[in-house]
Amino acid sequence: MRAITSRRNPIVAPYHDAARGETPDALLLDGPHLVADALDAGLRFRHAVVRTGAEDEHEIAALIDRLARARIDVAPVSAPVMAAISPLKSPSAIVALAGRPSTSPDRIYSGPAPLVAIAVGIQDPGNLGAIVRVAEAAGASGLVAAGACANPFGWKALRGSMGSALRLPIAVAADVDAALRDARAHRCRLVATVPRGGTSLFDGNYSGATAMLIGGEGPGLPAHVIGGADDRVTIPMSSTVESLNTAVAAALLLYEARRQRGQA
Repeated sequence: MRAITSRRNPIVAPYHDAARGETPDALLLDGPHLVADALDAGLRFRHAVVRTGAEDEHEIAALIDRLARARIDVAPVSAPVMAAISPLKSPSAIVALAGRPSTSPDRIYSGPAPLVAIAVGIQDPGNLGAIVRVAEAAGASGLVAAGACANPFGWKALRGSMGSALRLPIAVAADVDAALRDARAHRCRLVATVPRGGTSLFDGNYSGATAMLIGGEGPGLPAHVIGGADDRVTIPMSSTVESLNTAVAAALLLYEARRQRGQA
């Protein structure tokens, strides 16, 4: 196929729309790692583009072969066109569009003792992506992005999750209270994180069905969410430190739950 050299080509617009979050059901998969993970996850691809010259690289050639066998159109594009398609400062060699994975609440709260991270108002997509990544690593059953959260399927969050968002069951809930009611309906104990005054993280019991409520950067969890939780926990730290990065806090919480559950 002849390489696309014009930024005005109709192929470019859907990638722009996905990068800006204007296509709710589309994922922008930027780079070979995410493209490979999406193929492994069985996502439905719509299109892919490859920078001219990159098709000779072993990793890219293998992905092109997998896409071709799945009957996905792969268009070669010039470096300037790839720079217009990829939102990264250093454009990737391959970018693709795919449909979002579908997740039901029953998958998020699966198992006899689900462990769910509920991210409330986390606006930094990199932080949210990191929480998705650590949730999968710690063995959580799912994650809910509630309230004014960044889009967990936006390109920045996807890259931050290193592909975990393509595998971990994730739901988006604009209404925080509805998300909490859903967690209770699935028998979960609500554990709210607070910077001061809560029970030590290491004294809590997370062996049963648990929903960890993780607040956004700066303000943390809303007061009514904290007040309605079953437990309020604090991560012990030096008095000179005001708070931890929200993704670091989530990692400590989820791995303590993993330790208590005796997971290898």
